[in-house]
Amino acid sequence: MDVAIVGIGIHPFGRTPARTGLQQGAYAARLALQDAGVEWRDIQFAFGGSASAGSADALVNELGLTGIPFINVANGCATGGSSLISAYNAIKSGQYDIGMVTGFDKHDRGAFNADPKELGIGEWYGEVGMMMTTQFFAMKIQKYMHDYSISHDTLAKVAEKAFINGSKNPNAWRTEPITVDEIINSIMVNNPLTKFMFCSPAEGGVALILCRADHAKRYTDAPVYLKGATMKSRRFGSFEVFAPSQALQQVDGPTVDASKAAFEMAGVDPKDMAVLQLQDTEVGAEIMHMAENGFCEDGEQEALIQQGATHIGGSMPVNTDGGCLANGEPIGASGLRQVYENVLQLRGQAGGHQVPGDPKLAYTHVYGAPGISAVTILQR
Repeated sequence: MDVAIVGIGIHPFGRTPARTGLQQGAYAARLALQDAGVEWRDIQFAFGGSASAGSADALVNELGLTGIPFINVANGCATGGSSLISAYNAIKSGQYDIGMVTGFDKHDRGAFNADPKELGIGEWYGEVGMMMTTQFFAMKIQKYMHDYSISHDTLAKVAEKAFINGSKNPNAWRTEPITVDEIINSIMVNNPLTKFMFCSPAEGGVALILCRADHAKRYTDAPVYLKGATMKSRRFGSFEVFAPSQALQQVDGPTVDASKAAFEMAGVDPKDMAVLQLQDTEVGAEIMHMAENGFCEDGEQEALIQQGATHIGGSMPVNTDGGCLANGEPIGASGLRQVYENVLQLRGQAGGHQVPGDPKLAYTHVYGAPGISAVTILQR
């Protein structure tokens, strides 16, 4: 049983004081229903997640009390991808014909305030400052830069590209381009990462309508098919956020495992992908994830990024809507934003951030603490 995406909806990311996170989720859900040409009463099930704006299943209070099973999902920054895979499996099993995936959030300003006890770590981990994820990301990219000769200028070019793409996306939070010099010379947060090299907690909502592939033409003339949908957690020896120790022998992280499984499931190769959405919590994450997802070898990013390969008109367009850097990261919605963007791209409806060349295959990757990766491969 194949699965198709037949409806998409988004609430603009950023800050919307007039709407709660729940209301932003409902806004996105209504647009997705409208896009698929269905009513809420037609939806047979839903999966959704929200970290800071209440339980996702409270959307029934906004959309209608129809009695459907609505399951809350929480998997850190991989919540959206996990929700999508859950819905994919529910339809693929034959249990349901049509359902909704949704995610929304409304985070406080400032950094996320994680609690080590919730992750099974002693309080000492927070007391020495390691719960500040900026430190983990800075240490990881420092080592990667040393091992594979990635320059500080290349870090800045990743952020520059994100803000260029965000300026072309009407739903992005950061819609003004920022120069490489401004990025490099902005406030240093954790060396080598400056202020404009990080994403920020934000607000927003996304919803998708999924159905059996053989029913897709009932709802849309332009269905997009889920050819691969995988999720993996960390193995012993991988270097992940919130890890209290590091094994002497390092192994591949969950992104490598999820990516390989997704390509095998879809029966395609990395070179077949026309557009890529990769987790970019900060610029180093995007760089490392290019290799971890199989799109280049470690160290090749330096030349690719300097040559403009990851721009919208390049050979491997990455984060065409601006990614987390330009959109922020409302945890429940972030992974679904990637899928929303890829559906637009495959439909040819992305406007100023549309990838040229009539794309047919698109890739999403989301990574969440404490070491969870979800990957999807979409085909029109």
